[in-house]
Amino acid sequence: MPFGLFFDYNSIGGKMEILKKFNIITNNKQLYEQAFSHSSFCNEQGLKNNYERLEFLGDAVLDLIISEYLYQKFYLEEGKMSKLRARYVCEKALSEYALSLNFNKYIKVGKGEKASGGQFKKAILADTFEAFIGALYLDQGLNQVKSFVKRVIIPIIEDNKIDFFYDYKSSLQELAQVHHHKIEYEVINQIGPSHNRKFTVIVKIDGFKYGVGIAKSKREAEQEAAKNALLKKIL
Repeated sequence: MPFGLFFDYNSIGGKMEILKKFNIITNNKQLYEQAFSHSSFCNEQGLKNNYERLEFLGDAVLDLIISEYLYQKFYLEEGKMSKLRARYVCEKALSEYALSLNFNKYIKVGKGEKASGGQFKKAILADTFEAFIGALYLDQGLNQVKSFVKRVIIPIIEDNKIDFFYDYKSSLQELAQVHHHKIEYEVINQIGPSHNRKFTVIVKIDGFKYGVGIAKSKREAEQEAAKNALLKKIL
């Protein structure tokens, strides 16, 4: 674990110490409490502010920091930098960062969501990680977030042993070309507000449905659909 987080939640307004190894004295505990509050919990408690707005902000801040790092570290063309960035800010990667920091212990979800293991769901873990980034940015500023990212994410990028974002689409396309099959992706559903949308995508091979993917972005949903198709070993 890169570093420890130490929370003391007695209630949504409970006392909290955060990031002791960073020696951070928070100026706004409520920001972090909000960052760990899922909409299902807030709905049950009659609270207005769940983590979604902080998630929106944290997503943009994280993209900026990782983009700047890749720009300075590697001399790559735009497309390759985008692909590399996606490997480390995709839902799976973000959820793994959150788990490594034991965020699942601090996420507050409603009773129904808790019963279904909500604190361990990839989407909720990933959203919470982005919300935490947003809270840290508002509380401590960009440089402190960079320090956090440098400790948590940059070592994984530099180690280059973990690929959170295997390119299933490319693998499926390569197989299809060998066997002269036609691959198509189709978005069949979109739900949620613009800052917290879920896409459902199907992949068709020669017009027949072979895989379904659901994710926060169209690109990741396509990857999930391709993965499901490959698991069926249909080519």
